[in-house]
Amino acid sequence: MSSHHIVREKQEPALLVLGLNNFNDDELGQLLEWSPTVIADADIAEQLIAYGIKVDYVVANNDFSLQANTRLITMGNDNVVEAALNFLVQNAYPAVNIVTDDFDAEQYLKFASQINIVIFHNRKKIYTITSGFTKWKPAGEEISLLTDSEVQLTGLTKVNGSTYLTAADGFFNLKFAEEFVFISENMY
Repeated sequence: MSSHHIVREKQEPALLVLGLNNFNDDELGQLLEWSPTVIADADIAEQLIAYGIKVDYVVANNDFSLQANTRLITMGNDNVVEAALNFLVQNAYPAVNIVTDDFDAEQYLKFASQINIVIFHNRKKIYTITSGFTKWKPAGEEISLLTDSEVQLTGLTKVNGSTYLTAADGFFNLKFAEEFVFISENMY
């Protein structure tokens, strides 16, 4: 039996690259492994192209010099994040991985009900969860809650602020009133 798989368009999450300062080549290679739709702002697009990575869409408001088969997502009055996520939602992408040097939860939270978002920022994997979220982790794993809201939790021990450690090998559970909350885990 062959180990090759046919990947249908939009089957894998799109990849939005907004910054690469804390993201190494191996990590980027893993996200590119299944040939996702690659979107970047103009500066990062040039960097990716220099690495030999095909960029499918560039988010810009001017006449960016596009490589062959690269299309433009016009920003209009949106910022880069809003323009890219609006494009992905309008084109029925179910998920996106975002590599960024800057994280502002509010920018992403308004899209959480429309597209599955995973953000890679400062050696962390950040994603939205809904109330009742449960996940198995080994003991001593660090979890951060990126919210100011009241959260009921089991299986986690508070370290400080919004940082927790898993109390034992097993499941932890989070309940809260908001529709979505961001959680972060260490990438390693």
